[in-house]
Order: sequence, then structure tokens, then C-alpha cells
Amino acid sequence: MKKRFASFFIFFLLCVLLPALVYLFRDEERVYAAGEIRKSATIVVDGFPMTYEDGSWETVGDLIDSADADIREGDEIFPSRETALSSGMRVMVAREKRVSIMADGEEREIRTTARTVGAVLDETDIELQEDDIVIPDLSALLDREEEIQIIRVEIREETVEKPIPFETVEKEDDEMGWRERVVKQKGENGAREYSYRVSYHDGEEVARKLLGSEVTREPTDEVVVVGTYVKTGKSHSGAASWYAHTGTMAAANPWLPMGSYVRVTNRANGKSVIVKINDRGPFVPGRIIDLDRVAFEQIASIGAGVIDVKMEEIVN
Repeated sequence: MKKRFASFFIFFLLCVLLPALVYLFRDEERVYAAGEIRKSATIVVDGFPMTYEDGSWETVGDLIDSADADIREGDEIFPSRETALSSGMRVMVAREKRVSIMADGEEREIRTTARTVGAVLDETDIELQEDDIVIPDLSALLDREEEIQIIRVEIREETVEKPIPFETVEKEDDEMGWRERVVKQKGENGAREYSYRVSYHDGEEVARKLLGSEVTREPTDEVVVVGTYVKTGKSHSGAASWYAHTGTMAAANPWLPMGSYVRVTNRANGKSVIVKINDRGPFVPGRIIDLDRVAFEQIASIGAGVIDVKMEEIVN
């Protein structure tokens, strides 16, 4: 009885379970009543996988033709289209890209299956320096049509010398006439050197940073001796008014020679100003001089209008 049971069990394994196990472990191939083999496969386009199920493809080309992977002429396919397709196979596709590269003032057109900007540049003879700028970035994935710009960056340290203007120092001499000026020491500009860090993009300056500066030559003051001696002649007393005329140290007088000079003193505060007669007037009783506004402001407030003055003719 036991032998008959063992024989029946073995027969059951051979007839029922074994075919089922074979079906499960045939690498996902499923055989249908008609005997057609159905397969699964993956197409990897530029690193991006797309899986297709339940196909009856015989070759890689059959899979490519039936897929929606947008495979075009020039794309690289591995394994080749003629390769027999097995279930679970991965087909690698590298798309062909049309790349325009602008560098060093020239544009070049390249067809490539590289995936990234950096990879396509590796296929060229273009050498990148450490500070060069690549647009898009080297790690960026290429589109079917891509434009790449390479900006050459140069960093230089430059020095520029700029003048330091000299100052003029005046010294008074009461023995010299008031219109005399004598240069005793000629002034000379000094120099300061500035250091910059300058950035150039394709030869054009785009940034300049000051690193520091130092004086390389001190300026020399110009020394001028100015005479203060004023020799006066006839003196006149009367009223002075003002008007806007030339905007200079000038005045109008009814009778003094044109081009002559007078010293006008405000009797109220003792302030004096020397002016040149270049106009006629005022023709008002009691007024002896009409000062240009800038001259009047030096001895009185504009709001005063009319002031009492002493007018001295200058003869030197």
C-alpha cells in the first residue's frame, strides 16, 4: 500500500507540479495556447529607463520600432537593432545632439551622443581654464539642440598711478604792491599708486576691486608771496548800493576812469573790499558807488540795501 502511494506521489509531481515550476522560472517568458512568446524589455535613453511589457518582439529593432522612445537617425543603439531580443533585456540608446559651441570668438557645430555639457567639451580640443565660465554648467544634460557658451575669464592684478595735487601756500608781504604775486617755490604733484584686482570676460573688464594704495611721491607745496601794500589817493564819502551785474569784484561809478581801482570801506563795521570800476552809475543823489552783489556781500548784508562808505582811489 505504501509503495503504491509513493508511486502515485511521484507521478503527481511529474505530471502536475513540474510543468508549473518550469513556467514560473522561464525568465518571465509566457507561452500562450498559440505558442507565441511574450517578453518584457527596457529601453534606457540617455540614462532614463522606459520598460515595455507583453511584447512579441524578435529583435532589438522590433522593440525600438514599436516603442514611443522617439529614436532618430544618428542615435546610437546597443546592442544593435539586429540582435535577438531576450526577455528582460536592457537596450541602451544614446541620442544624437546638435551642439553649437561659442568660444574664443568662434562658433563650431558638433554632432554628439554625449549626455552632458562637460562630456561634449571633452570631445573637442577646447581647453578650459580654472576661472572660465561655461553656460550651461558642465554637469547640465544636453538637449537635442544645445547652445554652449564659454566665457574666458582672466584675473589680473594691476597698478595705476594717480597724481596727488599740490597745495598753494600764500605768504603776505606788506612791502609789495597789492596786485603783485611772486612764486617763490614751484609746486609739484605727488603720486599715489593704487593696486586693483581686475576681472576680464572675453577681454572686456567686468569688475575692479581695490586692494590697497600707497604714496610713492609726496607733493611739493607751491609757495606764493602776495603783496598787501595799497597806496591810496583821493578819498570820497557817501552811500553805496548794490546790483547784480557781472558777478565779479567790480562796481559802477559816475566819474572815476574805467578800469581804475578803489577800496570801499563800510563805516559801520570797518570791513573793506577792493573793486574795479567797469560800469557807470549810480545816478542817485548822495550815492557814490554801486557795488556788484558779490563785492557788497563782503562788507554788508544784502538786506541792508544802502550803506555809508568811504571810497579811496588806489594809485598803485
